[in-house]
Amino acid sequence: MVSGRRAALTYALSAPFVVFALFPFAWMLVTSIKKNSELYDLAQNPFLVRAGPTWDHYRFLFQHTAFPLWLRNSAIVAIASTAASVVLASLAAHALARLRFRYAEGVSTFVFIVYLMPTTLLFLPLARVVSALHLSNTLWSLIVTYPAFMVPFITWMLAAYLSSIPRDLEESALVDGCTRLGALWRVVVPLARPGLITATLFAFTLAWSEFIYALTFISTTSVKTVTAGVVVDLIRGDVFYWGSLMGGALVASLPVVLLFSLFLDYYVAGLTAGAVKG
Repeated sequence: MVSGRRAALTYALSAPFVVFALFPFAWMLVTSIKKNSELYDLAQNPFLVRAGPTWDHYRFLFQHTAFPLWLRNSAIVAIASTAASVVLASLAAHALARLRFRYAEGVSTFVFIVYLMPTTLLFLPLARVVSALHLSNTLWSLIVTYPAFMVPFITWMLAAYLSSIPRDLEESALVDGCTRLGALWRVVVPLARPGLITATLFAFTLAWSEFIYALTFISTTSVKTVTAGVVVDLIRGDVFYWGSLMGGALVASLPVVLLFSLFLDYYVAGLTAGAVKG
């Protein structure tokens, strides 16, 4: 009886947070399946679909826009920039957590300050870099620039996690003949897997949802990512294609939701066990 009451109290306390988290998805879904006649009728209840669902907004999105191409571009940019950022940040985090060198604390503070810097301050100098490298209006302009804000974030996240792994394990590998990189790959990486997965998830989310750089560096419709393409092509002047906008936002959010659903349980389960296995 006590456990039942405790479970009921837990569900009651968590329900508002669940509703708050799911409300945007429910709103997007309801809006995307409404007919235009009902969608623009202010007398209708915005949470109900009285005239019956329609898939016209999704057909318009996939058949009359470059939405599938935008999804592909976003996937290429997010995967490539995330992979590069995780590799670079892992090396940097390992150096900050393990190596003793002059100004190490200052470097760590500088990395944290760069992480706090708004992207609106970075895209102006990065635009000059992209222009100098002749990468404007290409996916490479995003793949090259996204690590500018992803690497500090992942480095700051992983440095704290790597510091929690016993140093003796790595030193034992060095005594047994491993190089520094060998010990990192064979000892540290397996133990830091939960932290690496978490960092990768958040980095992928940052790259997938980034908007300012994608809007600034790319102008051709076929090269746009989903965040910029949906906004630019489905908002024309004062005309908002709300049904297709909400449908595009809903579909674009699914990859991130699926990734977190697949790996979050593993992350939570292995978070405390990572440094004590074996």
